[in-house]
Amino acid sequence: MTIMAEQLQDNALTQVRREAACPEAYYSLVVPMYNEQDSVQELYDGLKRNGESLGKPYEIIFVDDGSKDQTYNKLAAIADADARVMLVKLRRNFGQTPALAAGFDYARGEVIIAMDGDLQHDPDEIPKFVAKIAEGYDVVSGWRERRVDGFFLRRLPSATANKLIRKISGVEIHDFGTTFKAYRREVLEHINLYGDSHRFIPALAAMAGATITEVPIRNINAPYRPSNYGIGRTFRVLLDLLTIKFLNSYLTRPLHLFGKVGLASMALSFVIGVFLMAEKIAGYSILAAHGPLLIVGALLFLMSLMFFSTGLLAELIARVYFEAQGKRVYTVREVRMAGRTLTPARQRHMPPLA
Repeated sequence: MTIMAEQLQDNALTQVRREAACPEAYYSLVVPMYNEQDSVQELYDGLKRNGESLGKPYEIIFVDDGSKDQTYNKLAAIADADARVMLVKLRRNFGQTPALAAGFDYARGEVIIAMDGDLQHDPDEIPKFVAKIAEGYDVVSGWRERRVDGFFLRRLPSATANKLIRKISGVEIHDFGTTFKAYRREVLEHINLYGDSHRFIPALAAMAGATITEVPIRNINAPYRPSNYGIGRTFRVLLDLLTIKFLNSYLTRPLHLFGKVGLASMALSFVIGVFLMAEKIAGYSILAAHGPLLIVGALLFLMSLMFFSTGLLAELIARVYFEAQGKRVYTVREVRMAGRTLTPARQRHMPPLA
């Protein structure tokens, strides 16, 4: 038997083992891990304890994001002993958002709960999220109501970023930054994660018509290592907000954004042109008296043409984005027919194990 055949056989046996342990996982607990060797066992014990209390089949998906310590080895031992645990090892450290995306892709549950792996999130608070999902919400976000971390390096940047995200996205929750959230699967199927966009999932979900709420959670300092959060991340959030604003308001009509700027530039250019024409008729030398103004007017006219061209190109790209991938400009929550409620077909499937 070749090495490839043996690997395929091992993958098939692993899949059968998972199906036997939790044939229809309803809850998927997704945890990205990076150099968390000291918290692995305590975290797993908490996840297992709360998973078993949920009353429905569950699975735990650990994503090792290129750890350089013993995190992977400890997680591998747990995955070998517990068939409800899947371990996804990334080839290098891609970052929190790609690690979460990998966990979401492999999750089989109808409800997906994500949290950090450094124990700053208490697994015993998972039932709070499940209760809100059971009330009918699509996204439940954790809210660190009483922050205990540093003011200038953590609370102030976080409060500033959260206020800006609320203002731009229109989603009225207090804490976008925490990873501790619960989602219905069908919501995540409409969202692709790039860069550091995991904190914007509620805003992206709101664009798809999701219902969103939040639950207070305890703010715990990571017990085994300092947090990576600092003032620098706020500036990255500010840049990401530009993308979210564009996606939220102009994804299907980009010409409305670029056209507005183009029209404003053309209007200013027209006003300058009328003024200079009047000066010329009055006998003034335009180049001698208003040379800089003439240049500004010409530049504004050229800028208006550039914005119109950019808007038209963006319109074409937007159509390629939706049509080439079979995407729609709307999302469907349910379909009723002949007295039955039909759930829209899934769009994302778990990648093969091989």
